[in-house]
Amino acid sequence: MQGNEFQPLPTRYWHRVDRDKIQCDVCPRFCKLSEGQRGLCYVRGRENDQIMLYTYGRSSGFCVDPIEKKPLNHFLPGTPVLSFGTAGCNLSCKFCQNWDMSKSREMDTLADSASPQDLADACERLGCRSIAFTYNDPVIFMEYAMDAADACRERGIKAVAVTAGYICPAPRAEFYRHMDAANVDLKAFTERFYKKICGGELAPVLDTLRYLRHETDVWFEITNLLIPDENDSDAELEQMSQWIQENLGPDVPLHFSAFHPDWKMMDKPPTPPATLTRAREIALKAGLHYVYTGNVHDRNGSSTWCSSCGELLIERDWYQLGAWGLDADGRCLKCGTQLPGRFEAQPGTWGPQRLPVRMHPRA
Repeated sequence: MQGNEFQPLPTRYWHRVDRDKIQCDVCPRFCKLSEGQRGLCYVRGRENDQIMLYTYGRSSGFCVDPIEKKPLNHFLPGTPVLSFGTAGCNLSCKFCQNWDMSKSREMDTLADSASPQDLADACERLGCRSIAFTYNDPVIFMEYAMDAADACRERGIKAVAVTAGYICPAPRAEFYRHMDAANVDLKAFTERFYKKICGGELAPVLDTLRYLRHETDVWFEITNLLIPDENDSDAELEQMSQWIQENLGPDVPLHFSAFHPDWKMMDKPPTPPATLTRAREIALKAGLHYVYTGNVHDRNGSSTWCSSCGELLIERDWYQLGAWGLDADGRCLKCGTQLPGRFEAQPGTWGPQRLPVRMHPRA
């Protein structure tokens, strides 16, 4: 699959609005398109009077990462995951840290290629326990992600979605039937932030979180990137933490991640480590059991502690695992409390390394 050999893929989630427009129904943007027009995500567009996906089989690059980088701390700890993304996004976050891919309007960005079978072969060859659809949101290339997930599942390899959760109910139900785990980026807890900074809405994201918790078996964790003076007030953090506790329960892991200036928010300073520590303390006080700090060296905030007896269960510093306090069934060795998540008898040994991968598709 190279150059002009890529063909757009017909998709399902759309309907005709009137004589001139058809509407894409994958996400709450509901782009209404004329013939030849692309949606805001850029990778879905109208062609031959239907909505087509233009990035099936195309990627902006592949890399083997530690699963903790997604971040997922309660899903196959210490194991390698094959990560890849395509181009485009259905949100327009001013702070995007993968803007060169997510904001790309050039198909030349997609310099690498792989069929779903190629991806499954690569995971098996590289010893990856999972594949992650990341860098840009897999919602917009869901058909490609679902096919890749199915090909990997046939080899016993898990599928991970790293997403903003901005998706409509019908495609959401289909998409998550193919996923084993997810990290949902809850960007803030105000509609103001979503509208002003992301060009979207908060409510559909909360709907996705409730859906994952109450209607699926998908293991998921939440990430909140803290931006100084935008979404880091005590009041907002308390409100968000209480909502998670009341709607999702205390055992959904929450990651507070450090912002660094990027793309259209170069005027903001990096997040002070003290802000992450304060946010973690607020969330723990609200009753959440597993709260983490990210993008900083913080052994205490990065490690997993037993919610019953306080014992160290999984020691982490950055993406490096240390002490392991779980038995083969994922229970605390000291008090026997079950740690929520998906664990194997022994942790992986991949460590913090990052391995770029070049695909070589079949001829």
